[in-house]
Amino acid sequence: MQLADAAARAEVLRREIERHNHAYYVLDRPTLPDAEYDRLFRELQAIEVAHPQLLTADSPTQRVGGKPLDGFSPVRHAVPMLSIRTETDTEASGALAFDARIRRELGFGESDPAVEYAAELKFDGLAINLRYEQGLLVQAATRGDGETGEEVTQNIRTVRQIPLRLSGKVPELLEVRGEAYMSRADFERYNERQRAQGKPALVNPRNGAAGSVRQLDPALCAARPLSFYAYGLGDIAGWDLPTSHADVLDALAAFGLPVCEHRAVVRGGEGLVEFHARIRELRDTLPFDIDGVVYKVNSLALQQRLGFVTREPRWAVAHKYPAEEMLTTVEAIEVQVGRTGAITPVARLAPVFVGGVTVTNATLHNEIEARRKDVRVGDTVIVRRAGDVIPEVVSVVLERRPKRDLLGDEPLHPPFELPRLCPVCGSAVERPEDEAIARCTGGLICPAQRKQALLHFAGRRAMDIEGLGDKLVEQLVDNAIVKTPADLYKLGLLAMASLERMAEKSAANLLAAIDRSRQTTLARFIFALGIRNVGEATAKDLARFFGSLDALMQAGMDRLQQVPDVGPVVAASIARFFAEPHNVEVIEQLRAAGVHWIEGEAAAVVSSPISGKTFVLTGSLPTLSRDEAKDMIEALGGKVAGSVSKKTDYVVAGFDAGTKLEKAQALGLAILDEIQFRELIGQ
Repeated sequence: MQLADAAARAEVLRREIERHNHAYYVLDRPTLPDAEYDRLFRELQAIEVAHPQLLTADSPTQRVGGKPLDGFSPVRHAVPMLSIRTETDTEASGALAFDARIRRELGFGESDPAVEYAAELKFDGLAINLRYEQGLLVQAATRGDGETGEEVTQNIRTVRQIPLRLSGKVPELLEVRGEAYMSRADFERYNERQRAQGKPALVNPRNGAAGSVRQLDPALCAARPLSFYAYGLGDIAGWDLPTSHADVLDALAAFGLPVCEHRAVVRGGEGLVEFHARIRELRDTLPFDIDGVVYKVNSLALQQRLGFVTREPRWAVAHKYPAEEMLTTVEAIEVQVGRTGAITPVARLAPVFVGGVTVTNATLHNEIEARRKDVRVGDTVIVRRAGDVIPEVVSVVLERRPKRDLLGDEPLHPPFELPRLCPVCGSAVERPEDEAIARCTGGLICPAQRKQALLHFAGRRAMDIEGLGDKLVEQLVDNAIVKTPADLYKLGLLAMASLERMAEKSAANLLAAIDRSRQTTLARFIFALGIRNVGEATAKDLARFFGSLDALMQAGMDRLQQVPDVGPVVAASIARFFAEPHNVEVIEQLRAAGVHWIEGEAAAVVSSPISGKTFVLTGSLPTLSRDEAKDMIEALGGKVAGSVSKKTDYVVAGFDAGTKLEKAQALGLAILDEIQFRELIGQ
């Protein structure tokens, strides 16, 4: 196909595919069989592969996301994303109080007409700001602290409800505020799939949405089904604003943005009361979670007249619903050991029906919270489904606390105390002074942490054991074949081939990968140990500074804090890890199994031309992947940061570099292409 013909066909396909996307994901009215949709999509992909110059930012093929990020870049909001005040009175009187306050602020008397309000739902997800320039989505950012958020454009592109290009006559600049959320059905389907694959499930839809948007790898975000509703504006230019908030939402819908149908324009306090009651009746039937409704003065002119108080608009309020609470008794208090060693006290309850489900357990969060609420065995407690999902103990009904005798005041049961030893492995339990969460120090030998420790150990940036995934690790641990990372190097072909869905060839490939991992680098080995607070960058700093594992293991707190970017918290984590005899024993077993590296090799690079320099990588380089460039820099003593700042020495920019390149240019930083980068490092 000639270029001109290919360009014309690609444009037709893009419009056609986005039309079907809008019908399917926004209007919920599919217009095409899946097979035909897939055929159109594959045709567009083929054209863009054959003619890369035809690839556009708004192409549906770009929704799959780009390469994993090293970190999130900060985004300063042109118009702050302010919070909305919450009405603490969850009854009808709360709506009437808001209306009375608005009338008072406007100076309205009894003879003045009722105020018109836009009433909508309060979604339970993550607030997002979408920036469109000339109708094209150029940036997406989280709310953050209201002034500065994090750029999550790659991840938001995977949300198919969000148009990459707006429809119709669009403003020169339009920032749209809305909520990224996960529907209940998508949440359940995702968790079912995760459990079937032996992978961790999400806690609740809200955490699922927030965690998905903040994944560094957009492919992981794309695997989690997210949705979006628009509800407001940020910065705008080149647009004659409508006169009311309701008209703004209608205009956003006309641009192709999803806007929730459960909204209304009502008059006066009574109208707000009716809307609050109607949505309360619908709440359980909605396909997504809400934790209340929102009232906004509909007239934009009146909004401007009312203005703001501190960091909240006077013209809006969130009106929540009463939390569903019930009384029950505590039958026992146990502790759970999480995959990272976190010790969580859990109250075992007499079964009680709360918020549509039978609750038998409730989290006490941590030792400090359990002691603050003074929850004891035998207590009558108020249980609430916090956030409509996670049951928690709200408080104790002290007058019902069991006593040792009928006439005395001494409680029958003592206060909760955190166990000194891990109930799973018997290792010491510690809680640093500046942290609320206590943790098992068992590390490499604790069964509760074993699966996660093995997966981390085998990770691509750690020991890089290809083929050792979640399902296989689960089988190895559940069948007591592997207890510590050192046991991996004792595996034989017969034992591996006997596992479920493990053919002899696959077993041989895995054993070969394990054997290859015996030769590694000191930095990878340190990172693979899974020392708390020691990430990949810190592991490399430790390897460079000490040059040998023995020197690191013998280092005290003062010596550890001499390492760049290692403070007292990280130093304490390292010291505690190597002070545990069982961790040292596993390390010696790994050495005995032949795991090795060249001692001192990491320290030898400190005299390179880029030693101590900070780089930022952005865009796609012609011949190097992000990881390859990062490895080159770090091997020569440089550092790679995730965002551009005044402390950045060099920015290595490739194709589609984006906002990082713009910021580097604004700061006057040194910008290199791949050829210049290779010249700098002597390649």
